[in-house]
Amino acid sequence: MVDDLFYEGNTDHSVSSEDEDTLVRSCSNLSVSFGYHCNSYQSFPLENDEHDTSPQMRFETNAMTKSRNGSFTCLSGAAISANFTLANTNICKGLIGEEILPELDSPNSFRKIVSSPSMSRLDLLSTSQGSPASTESSIFEISKNLWRSSAPTTVSSNFLTGTEVKMAGGAAGEDRVQAVCSEKNGWLICGIYDGFNGRDAADFLAVTLYDNIVYYLYLLECRIKQQDGLCSSSEDSLNGVKSELTLAMEIAENEDVKLSESFRSGVLNCLTSAVEQAENDFLCMVEQDMDDRPDLVSVGSCVLVVLLQGTDLCILNLGDSRAVLASMPYAEMDTVKATQLTEIHSLENPLEYQKLLADHPNDSKVVMGNKVKGKLKVTRAFGVGYLKQKKFNDALMGILRVRNLCSPPYVYTNPHTLSHKVMEDDLFVVLGSDGLFDFFSNDEVVQLVYQFMHDNPTGDPAKYLIEQVVHKAAKEAALTAEQLMRIPVGSRRKYHDDVTVIVIILGNARRTLYRSEDKMETGRGSMKKTSLVCWVLLSLRDAFA
Repeated sequence: MVDDLFYEGNTDHSVSSEDEDTLVRSCSNLSVSFGYHCNSYQSFPLENDEHDTSPQMRFETNAMTKSRNGSFTCLSGAAISANFTLANTNICKGLIGEEILPELDSPNSFRKIVSSPSMSRLDLLSTSQGSPASTESSIFEISKNLWRSSAPTTVSSNFLTGTEVKMAGGAAGEDRVQAVCSEKNGWLICGIYDGFNGRDAADFLAVTLYDNIVYYLYLLECRIKQQDGLCSSSEDSLNGVKSELTLAMEIAENEDVKLSESFRSGVLNCLTSAVEQAENDFLCMVEQDMDDRPDLVSVGSCVLVVLLQGTDLCILNLGDSRAVLASMPYAEMDTVKATQLTEIHSLENPLEYQKLLADHPNDSKVVMGNKVKGKLKVTRAFGVGYLKQKKFNDALMGILRVRNLCSPPYVYTNPHTLSHKVMEDDLFVVLGSDGLFDFFSNDEVVQLVYQFMHDNPTGDPAKYLIEQVVHKAAKEAALTAEQLMRIPVGSRRKYHDDVTVIVIILGNARRTLYRSEDKMETGRGSMKKTSLVCWVLLSLRDAFA
């Protein structure tokens, strides 16, 4: 692994020279900026083309490498603030903001994590205060605490509890970004949490969601092993039976054997259960603290989670953050196709709008001022209890309270999930909060990244997208980029939102090779320009040799 992978590349061809220095300096305003490059590559022999006699082609072919587990080659993340927000103050009696987040946050580099003790500390706090959690939640916590006490030592092969796991992430305004990877086993989990009305919900997700995902994946592997007759009890599972997840990782090294569809479905269910549990835990905490902080009932967050293992990409989203896949079909070399892998859960989506109206036929004021009950544009979100339960709305006073909350919930928590099998055409995935897509379409985003990575093989695509947002926001406001960046956070929200971006360069190098004879001009011994990841890998080899 190489931290701080990316360097400033050649100057951006789409930015005027007078703004170049300003945009480079704007990087100092980034709240989060990290990169990761997989070290574990092996040679990938190319089937020789009978028409290929080019020494350059042979050199580039020999230099081509692939990630050992075919998951991802490298990634970068970046985020910039526009909203003014107080750091997490006293939710959970200050435990999250004062103790847990400082241990987890690593905004500029990846660092090793051995275990995830955050939720266990929150559980102890909840128990000591007499949490109003349901019996089901109590059983969940007892089960998870039992797992925590044994799993990290007895199932050391599990990628989620092994010492090779690394994490990066941090906050930007009301947004949070998080990336957790195990290069050894070829796993990657990324999350973007776009908070609103404060950052408390996004902070809570950063502290708890990964831990929940770990636990539910552990339950999944136990169920699979029991169904296959590999163990007779969960205790046996913890005492030396090889992890199903580890078996899956080893299987993934063989391209002819794929994870079963049922296992992928199980992973999606794990992501859904993890979010549902985080929601229940958060609303319990809000109920405990709302006498002191009634504003917590209005705090919420969009959720975007991506889990990548081998060629299996599992996605969950709530709200309007997006995951966009860039691919290059065989027949259309140098034409990048954008495919949105997420749903947009806001009133801008006609399906969401109609569902909301249909669910509340006796409420004539479901949508007011293009917002749900006049308060919120998104139709699905984490938190935001006052639009889900009457008791939370009653905690607010005056104009803050929603009038005529006839038939809650008005905002939903059921996520969109999707499993995608990474194909040879697939190049990279862009994850972004809605602040990115306020300025660029899906097609524009993938084209920007593709062209940038071609022109700047060792550049940072996530940081570049942030720079493009700054440049376009300034242009639309008839300002220079320098003038825009001088506007204080808070006031700058008038021009752009918090923006969070992760770019994942997918790891199957086979798809980057030449894919048709007509892309070679063999008579003259020359070729057209190579595809994206070929350039990336060659340049990384030279940069880190």
